[in-house]
Amino acid sequence: MNPAFWSIYLIHLLPFYLWFHIQPCEAASSPKLLGNETDHLALLKFKESISHHDPFHILASWNDSTHFCNWHGITCSPKHQRVQSLILEGHRLHGFLSPHIANLSFLRVLNLTNNNFYGEIPQDLGHLFRLQTLSLSHNTLAGEIPVNITSCSQLRYLDFSDNHLIGRIPKEIGTLHKLEILLLNKNNLSGHIPYSMWNLSSLSLIALSFNNLEGSIPEEIGLLKNLTKLGLGVNKFFGTLPSSLYNLSFLQILSISSNHFIGTLPPNIFVTLPKLELFEVGDNQISGPIPTSTTNATMLQILDFTENSLRGQVPSLGKLQHLQWLSFNRNNLGDNSARDLDFLKSLANCSMLSDFDIGFNNFGGPLPNSIGNLSTQLQYLYLESNKISGNIPESIGNLNNLLVLLMSSNHLTHIIPNSFGKFQMMQVLELHANGLSGEIPSVLGNLSQLFRLDLSNNSFEGNMSQGLENWQKLQYLDLSRNNLNGVIPIEVFHLSFSTLNFLNLSHNSFSGNLPTEVGKLNNINVFDVSQNHLSGQIPDTIRDCVVLGYLSLSGNSFQGTIPSSLALLKGLQSLDLSENNLSGLIPEGFQNLPLLEYLNVSFNKLDGVVPNKGVFRNASAISVIGNSKLCGGISELQLPPCPTKVMKNKRHHNFKLIAMISVGVVTLLILSSILAIYRLKKRNMRPPLYLHPINQLPQVSYQSLSNATNGFAIQNLIGSGSFGFVYKGSFESGENVAIKVLNLENKGAYKSFIAECNALRNIRHRNLIKVLTCCSGIDYKRDDFKAIVLEYMENGSLEKWLYPSTSNADNPIAFLFDQRLDIVIDVASALHYLHCECEQPIIHCDLKPSNILLDGDMVAHVSDFGLARLLSNKQSSTSLLQGTIGYAPPEYGMGSPVSTQGDVYSFGILILEVFTKRKPTDEIFKDGQNLHNYVEIAFPDHLVQNFDPYLFPRAEGTIINEEENGEIQSLISPTIEKCLVSILKIGLACSVESPNERMNIRDITRELNLIRNTILTGGITFNT
Repeated sequence: MNPAFWSIYLIHLLPFYLWFHIQPCEAASSPKLLGNETDHLALLKFKESISHHDPFHILASWNDSTHFCNWHGITCSPKHQRVQSLILEGHRLHGFLSPHIANLSFLRVLNLTNNNFYGEIPQDLGHLFRLQTLSLSHNTLAGEIPVNITSCSQLRYLDFSDNHLIGRIPKEIGTLHKLEILLLNKNNLSGHIPYSMWNLSSLSLIALSFNNLEGSIPEEIGLLKNLTKLGLGVNKFFGTLPSSLYNLSFLQILSISSNHFIGTLPPNIFVTLPKLELFEVGDNQISGPIPTSTTNATMLQILDFTENSLRGQVPSLGKLQHLQWLSFNRNNLGDNSARDLDFLKSLANCSMLSDFDIGFNNFGGPLPNSIGNLSTQLQYLYLESNKISGNIPESIGNLNNLLVLLMSSNHLTHIIPNSFGKFQMMQVLELHANGLSGEIPSVLGNLSQLFRLDLSNNSFEGNMSQGLENWQKLQYLDLSRNNLNGVIPIEVFHLSFSTLNFLNLSHNSFSGNLPTEVGKLNNINVFDVSQNHLSGQIPDTIRDCVVLGYLSLSGNSFQGTIPSSLALLKGLQSLDLSENNLSGLIPEGFQNLPLLEYLNVSFNKLDGVVPNKGVFRNASAISVIGNSKLCGGISELQLPPCPTKVMKNKRHHNFKLIAMISVGVVTLLILSSILAIYRLKKRNMRPPLYLHPINQLPQVSYQSLSNATNGFAIQNLIGSGSFGFVYKGSFESGENVAIKVLNLENKGAYKSFIAECNALRNIRHRNLIKVLTCCSGIDYKRDDFKAIVLEYMENGSLEKWLYPSTSNADNPIAFLFDQRLDIVIDVASALHYLHCECEQPIIHCDLKPSNILLDGDMVAHVSDFGLARLLSNKQSSTSLLQGTIGYAPPEYGMGSPVSTQGDVYSFGILILEVFTKRKPTDEIFKDGQNLHNYVEIAFPDHLVQNFDPYLFPRAEGTIINEEENGEIQSLISPTIEKCLVSILKIGLACSVESPNERMNIRDITRELNLIRNTILTGGITFNT
């Protein structure tokens, strides 16, 4: 659990206990009264304000055949048949709040939490003088808090949290003398907390976190004697904490993290606040020692001192037996002495501890054996960036439920203990920048759940361990800067490593050839084996690493020519072949690599002409020194001109041909050449999409992103890709976002950053992911940092819905036919916009399920524009290999330019996959077979056998069942079967091999909408 969100999390776990005291009795099933017509009309007006988006058909019961007191969500008083409660929580209703609600004058409870209401909160709600509970949280309401709400003098529960409200908290809030619970967190509120609020002595819960509130907290807060929960985190409050705060003896939750509070904490804070369960002061400027009374804070579950200026030693914490989360990260604790970690022994009594973080401090001395006595429930252990020395205790293996272990940047020595083999649930292990030695133990092969392993900057020796084939989920492997030797094991390049996108074996002593199996790393983005003793030729199979962006083979003894097939790696951004024994020419194809921004071929034995186009036009982007036989190139390289014979040999055939043709043909050729050169220059005058400036995008600081993700905590990691990692975060506005952090060790990540920012900067469509802001700066370590902030899609990717995790394999996600059709239509709508409605058509180039994201309403949004290209006559002749194997059209692999027809092909494959649940890369597709042919062979008579069996609801009985004779019988309606055939027919028409024979996107969208209308007019429904 992310500690930065604990306060909000706990607050929303609170029962809505007020409702049980104020909800009236249910209306009689056969009411004797006709009911108040005013209430009836008000409810109908409320229904009218709901747009047609009612996914659960909640309002279907709101009709004249039933008395309004029996409508869903309505409760009336038995005597007068007046509406007393309107509760429609969590139904995803979409619309604005009708002011006619104010006509429900007997209303006591209004709960519309967790819907999609937009617009402003009506001032008219102030007329509901009987209202006691008002909950509008988790919507998209905007505007200011209406002052008239403060006229609801009976209010006891007020919840406007998780909206888009702006402005100040009304000073009139002090008139709500009965208010007990106030939830305004996760909005965009600003200004000071009004002084009148401190007079609300009935308040027991205040949640104002994740806003832009400012000012100091006055001593008057001490008047709130009944306060039990206070959340002020992620705002702009400053100053010292008032002493009266420590006299609120009923306080259970105190969260003030991510503000600008200063000063020290009183030593007896946990004596005067004995009931504290959650205490968050992280990311402030609190100084001094840890309060001595912490040793007696027996009720604490969450203790967060992250990112402050605390100093001294950590006291004994053995009495904190309920402690679950403990963080001292980024302080000045410890003094690099042997006693610094003595407190670990006391933590053995904290049997519920699951997350423990002391990273980035001054803790020194050896890691005691008592580390192994910590709770067996511990999942996250952060010890990085301290001064811990000595060996790693064998006892640490007792913590066999660890998911993340970070011990990097310390002074650890000796070997990795064999007890690490017990970490069979480990996902992230980082031990880099220590003094560890010996062989990498084979027991690490037991860590089958690993997706990140970093052992770099140590003194490991010998060959790599066996058992590598067990790392089926590994994405990041860094063994650089060690003393490893021998040949690189073939297992590293085994097909089980298809998920690997980062591999760094540089600065070791590996010898022998680079295995041809390197081509099996078909998802590798960063591959570095520089500064080893590798020899032989560079294997031509490296061309199969189709997403490779950063390749370094420098500092070895490779010989022979540079494979021209490297020029097929169209995503290559950095190539370093320096300090080898390579000979021959520099491949001309390198000048056609569209993303290449760094090329180093220095200190080899190359000869011949240096090209002068593409990356070769920028002297600062290439290095060719130490090759005495190279010539030509741009003037800045200061190379000798190429001898006449070199030029003559190169063009010998052309001269001979020219000598044989007539003067008229020569003249024609010259004129054609002049025209071609003119067009080429004109094309080059327009910079490509990825070089456009991004200064029109608002920028956000690294600190803000760090705060939003709790320091990019692993708990917030929601995905990773070729260019970095994606985290879930929440800004001070309270809005959930997805933060795509680029791995700048990949030299091409910068251009991907520019490309994606600019591709989405000026385009707006409901089915395209939206770039909210970006960050281009430095992190706390003074390293370059770049990130893109996108809308957060709570339902994840289409791929997740098609292929749920193995843990859900026996209980598949309900993902029915109509949902899939809506998603396909959404994607078609996005493509139609990109291809036909933009000023210049935009080609996505990488359409696939993992790049289709779904919001809370299952509306699809096309994402990942890192490969997107503008289509114009100036670029259409550029040969680009774009996309992902299986989804990229066949013509791209033959050097054809990107085109709208290429996107249509990918869309066709997407359709076939969505409805058959067959990946285009499935093992069954061999020997020329593919997904298109697979469906085409079955079309149309045998398609039923190839539908995904979970397309339809199964509660009413099996829709597709297997007869005793093994034949599959369809029980679906003829209309639906006809629609399925039509959809797959579109998929086939889009994915034909010839680009000119594919459907036009306009026809695609029209046909898909016709299919949807056929279903709607046929009255066919699907129950999830």
